[in-house]
Amino acid sequence: MRMLLRRCAVVLLALVASVVPVAGAHAAAGDPGPATEFMAGLSERSGPYGITTGADGNLWFAEMTGNRIGRITPQGVITEFSDGITPGSSPGFDITLGPDGNVWFTEFSGSRVGRITPAGVVTEFGEGIPPGANPSGIVTGADGALWFTLTQLDRIGRITTSGVVTTYGGLTPGSGPALMTLGADGNVWFSEFTGSGIGRVTPAGDVTEFHDGITPASLPAFLTTGADGNVWFTEETAGQIGRITPEGVVTEFVVPGDGTDPDGITRGPDGNVWFAVRGTDRIGRITPAGVVTTFGDGITEGARPTGITTGPDGALWFTENGGNRIGRLGFPATARPAPVPGGSVAAGPAPAAAPARDAVESPGPALAATGPGSRLPLGALLALALGWAARRQRRTKAPR
Repeated sequence: MRMLLRRCAVVLLALVASVVPVAGAHAAAGDPGPATEFMAGLSERSGPYGITTGADGNLWFAEMTGNRIGRITPQGVITEFSDGITPGSSPGFDITLGPDGNVWFTEFSGSRVGRITPAGVVTEFGEGIPPGANPSGIVTGADGALWFTLTQLDRIGRITTSGVVTTYGGLTPGSGPALMTLGADGNVWFSEFTGSGIGRVTPAGDVTEFHDGITPASLPAFLTTGADGNVWFTEETAGQIGRITPEGVVTEFVVPGDGTDPDGITRGPDGNVWFAVRGTDRIGRITPAGVVTTFGDGITEGARPTGITTGPDGALWFTENGGNRIGRLGFPATARPAPVPGGSVAAGPAPAAAPARDAVESPGPALAATGPGSRLPLGALLALALGWAARRQRRTKAPR
């Protein structure tokens, strides 16, 4: 483990040392510059979803519709891998760096967990995972194993790097455990998509659920652990960002705009939390104090940003599930990647440039979760995790 961390640190320092500041100042210190989008090398209708940083210094992402795993370098060169992935398995609700230096991912339709090496060799693990379990989230735990959700079975799974699976119950029926993050307390935290809750599982498999303070039918989805030691999560239909302390105290913050549908979320390089605003094609930032700002400059209309992570170059990288691209949002202190063959914005005619969109800021007042708000869309009535997947596919195909 120490060797892996040392290796990652060397790669990170080398990349940071090689960057060149972006020309020109942006609206405010610490604000990102315009996004860069990459699509060359990405198959049509691939449906990029989850994204993570690998031990090799590249970004790895899952193509849920294309049934592949993709890799993109910090310079924007994309490579796709499909060998070893069972057709129709739908990889990609979540993808994470494993303790062994490989990248691990869930296969929602295939009810398996997959592993891909830096060289692109895929191994699938299905023993111990019941058919129809629909694994969604996955994260490396403090115990050196990987933890994942079995959404349709309302259970939590644990898989060792050698593929031994154990599952744990204790969840409320119909809770729909979804995405995961490793908390600052050493426990794994997960969202309960249909149960409108947040759960916590210890390395021993003991589960605790939290519902107080979370808006009913808000569809909690992605999570991350902030620099403040709290867990932050998105609430899709409520258009909010939630924060839960290790003790289980929840505060909610509004994302400005209508139909925002916040999705992926990550701890940023600046100590703030950043998230994908899928519904309005923006990337959002929330400070530890709860001030929300969203940015849309350079993001093509209809992009549907979904997964997001901090890259080895200190920039934010995100998947565009609707636009079939990978996006990068850099900061004044990080370099924009130089165009390279096979890694530019498009092969052939370039897409129309997105109109410049100023930052939109909200003071982020905390919300008291006293009941379902009248502004909640009908999508909040989803009752099954399978309905979640169907909803994703419908919305990706729907015209804006």
